Amino acid sequence: MKCMKILWFLAILGGLGMSSCKENILQEITALNLDRALSPTDLTAQVVDRLSVRLNWKKVNNAELYAIEIYENSDFTGSAVKTVADVTVDQLPYTISGLDGETIYSVRVSAVGEGIENSKWTTATFETGIEHIFNEIDPETLTVESVTLTWPAREKASAVVLMPGEILHEITSAELAAGVTTITGLSSDVTYTATLMNGEKRRGQLTFTTLLGGEGVTKVTTGADLLAIVNAAADGAILAIEPGTYVVNGNLNIGKTISVRGYKPHDRPIIQGAIFKVSGNAGLVLRDLVFDATGAGSDQAIVYNEDLDNPYGDFLMQDCEVRNYVKGIFYVNKKARIASVTFRNNLIYDIECDGGDFIDFRKGIADIFTFVDNTVYNSAAARDLFRMDAGGSDNFGSVESKIMITQNTFYNTINNNGKRYLYIRLANNSISFTKNLIVSSEGYYTNQGATTITELSGNNYYNAPNFTASSQSNAKNDTGNYTSLNPEFTNPENGDFTVNNLDLKLNGVGAARWR
Repeated sequence: MKCMKILWFLAILGGLGMSSCKENILQEITALNLDRALSPTDLTAQVVDRLSVRLNWKKVNNAELYAIEIYENSDFTGSAVKTVADVTVDQLPYTISGLDGETIYSVRVSAVGEGIENSKWTTATFETGIEHIFNEIDPETLTVESVTLTWPAREKASAVVLMPGEILHEITSAELAAGVTTITGLSSDVTYTATLMNGEKRRGQLTFTTLLGGEGVTKVTTGADLLAIVNAAADGAILAIEPGTYVVNGNLNIGKTISVRGYKPHDRPIIQGAIFKVSGNAGLVLRDLVFDATGAGSDQAIVYNEDLDNPYGDFLMQDCEVRNYVKGIFYVNKKARIASVTFRNNLIYDIECDGGDFIDFRKGIADIFTFVDNTVYNSAAARDLFRMDAGGSDNFGSVESKIMITQNTFYNTINNNGKRYLYIRLANNSISFTKNLIVSSEGYYTNQGATTITELSGNNYYNAPNFTASSQSNAKNDTGNYTSLNPEFTNPENGDFTVNNLDLKLNGVGAARWR
């Protein structure tokens, strides 16, 4: 018993001692004084406009100013190529310009102490892009077999390399002095990448496509009867439509696989009042055209028109402008299996969707459906955007439809909180919806159990609350990796969706034409 009392007494003394010790520790922490500034954390270095870097980091508590140094080596020896002093947190993110192309740089940032030592350096590395001194190509100089390239006169350059084909053009002294060269002997309708070289250094790079021409291409001129020409076209025909306006006001019957394309992509022909009725397992390519539904009645732009067991050929709409269609732009209410449906880099607007949905599969199905790099605005005010009914699976039960919707810009599309972007009821489907920019929409994703979203990431919603917080029964909301940034469009009411938010541009969100 006596021993127990002694143990209790010692325990009480120990507890009092620990309590006193804790109080002393707390007093020391609250009075902590460092002899140097804390180092910045989470330093990021993002390359912008090829030859600039955008730096950001987290503020430290015991410094107000920061120093930046950039070196062309990894061990920070020798002289820095760029130094910046007295950067404040209010200036972040901080952009440094005037760097060399295709160079690996090391950057370091230090917090500047006030009455104490500067912090240790925080470091990162980055690599700049290819220098770009090429001027934009004058489209009037493009031909079936040649291109004219220009750059600032007397800028150093030794050769131009074109791919595909590894075509090497040595630059003459006269071309160098003028900053211009014309390269001939190219193939028609080929997309080339031109690289301007100075020895081993790349000084510019751009892509271009030569004009349509050659065997199998039929040129259509203004004043021709486009309806009659299309309806009579042979299987495999390529129609190159000259600039101008072609009034159709009727059905273009596509019973064979054909391509209808603008001859000059920079001056696209306007096809007015046309409805494409597709049958006979045909494939269809539409490129570099403007479709204006004025005079077309109330149908969709593309209508699949025949029940068939065997698959239709591929459908592609690329680099087109589509406007004023009443019901929608794509309609499949027949037993129709389409191997591939692709919409790429189109400008689509004022599609009312009265009596139909924007993309509307009722009884048909696409093995692969791709909607990428498009701009859609002022459309589908009170209807669903992408609709694919169970009828497609009823007709083609073995098909799993793979749906990819990525890097599109949607503005003022669906103004009804009960309407869906993804009204997908196919029995077998997988949907990837990534890096899309959705602005000013009351719509939401879906409430359908059959809608199988396998990838939902990198999207940005601004004034579009229901994609992340819809209260509709069974709504599927985005709860993962997304942003809600203002894209700072230049003039959306007049169709200019140029993005001025640098974060969205760097992250590749929305259609590329606006970034």
